[in-house]
Amino acid sequence: MSEARSGAGTGAPTVLRMILGRRLQERRQHAGATLEEAAAALRVTTLTVRRLEKAEVALKPLYVEKLLATYGADQQEIDEFIALADKANEPGWWYDYRDVLPSWFSAYVSLETSAKTLRTYEPHYVTGLLQTPGYARGVLRGGFPNEDEEELRRRIGLRLRRQSLLERADCPTLWVVMEEAVLHRVVGSAEVMREQIDRLLEVSEMDHVSVDVIPFSAGAHVGACAPFTYFRFEEPELPDIVYSEILSASMYLDQRSDVVSHLEAHNRMSLLTSSADSRALLEHMRKEYS
Repeated sequence: MSEARSGAGTGAPTVLRMILGRRLQERRQHAGATLEEAAAALRVTTLTVRRLEKAEVALKPLYVEKLLATYGADQQEIDEFIALADKANEPGWWYDYRDVLPSWFSAYVSLETSAKTLRTYEPHYVTGLLQTPGYARGVLRGGFPNEDEEELRRRIGLRLRRQSLLERADCPTLWVVMEEAVLHRVVGSAEVMREQIDRLLEVSEMDHVSVDVIPFSAGAHVGACAPFTYFRFEEPELPDIVYSEILSASMYLDQRSDVVSHLEAHNRMSLLTSSADSRALLEHMRKEYS
């Protein structure tokens, strides 16, 4: 995962592939082998080895076997690594939606599915993991006004499928911070907004979900910017990652300074409200749509 990556033309590695790529890098470094030596063993360029280690390409079993042998691994380690590599190369469930899922966002879904902790900041819309079908339809229709009904239906299906992670036995914790403006932006209709707010009130009662709404009265604050999502994983090989987007591009950030600045912003924004105040604001806005 690069420090910052434009959304255009990027691959979509699974989280397991990212982990194995980092393990390959660590194994090489532990063996004292240079990139040039690893490339020579495979008869490829150093760029190819870098891309393997950064999970930008699939882990070919023959490459993995040759590299690990070069690093002094025994056959048992090689066989176990190749078995994991085969699994890592398998497409995730989201592959079935590849017709409506850009490759750069496939990486997001993989991170989301594997994360132990998710923190989001949303200045414009309810986060996708908490959207109702009606609300999702309104948001996606606005974003893709020229799509036919079947493509729109597929996009809605993908969004709702992602939400199943909140019902897993090993579900992640989700902490959402959103602006009050989200509740005033009418998506669909008043009925759709009532249903959406009901959903927010419902999930805010879950032990693993927090919903904070920053009121207009909070004024200017540190996070008044683009939406972002912070991911934390159980696997020690993976760093914390932040995803952010603008109109024409997206970025995956794993530099410590970038991640910390977003995490601190999320913490500061959460202090601008409370669970009780957020719930009261949600209940008030629900009445406004009655």
